[in-house]
Amino acid sequence: MARPDPRTALLLRLLDQAFDRRAWHGTTLAGSVRGLLADDALWRPGPRRHAIWDLVLHTAYWKYVTRRRLTGSKRGAFPRTRSNWPRLPRVPTEAAWEADVALLAEQHALLRETVAAFPAERLERRPRGGAWTFAEQITGVAAHDLYHAGQIQLLKRLRGRG
Repeated sequence: MARPDPRTALLLRLLDQAFDRRAWHGTTLAGSVRGLLADDALWRPGPRRHAIWDLVLHTAYWKYVTRRRLTGSKRGAFPRTRSNWPRLPRVPTEAAWEADVALLAEQHALLRETVAAFPAERLERRPRGGAWTFAEQITGVAAHDLYHAGQIQLLKRLRGRG
């Protein structure tokens, strides 16, 4: 099996360190929600503020968007309604929470698969009409994971769970 291009290997490490692999910066996105119960994931620090559950669906959605941009596929395949900030389930059970955490992990795995197969020679190109190169979009989604992991850690602390 051929070794991946060093640029692709670096991008995969960045994605993984932001999501679920050991990294120098501390808690990853997956680590920030590990062991949380639905009740804690639903808690909001104030009116019109995001809950952890919102952030989980939001980050899953942007992994989907980044993958869609890399593949050039059309919109419409994300399994939850509304873009950017998908709606929470009508009945927010533990099973629904676990399913949405699994959705986040699934979207990460699909994105990772897409990045691993993406032609390295195209990384510095922009998609048609895009402002950011494919490499910038991939690093951006890793940074996005870390940004929201920090928010989740703060919400847990405010809730008295972290």
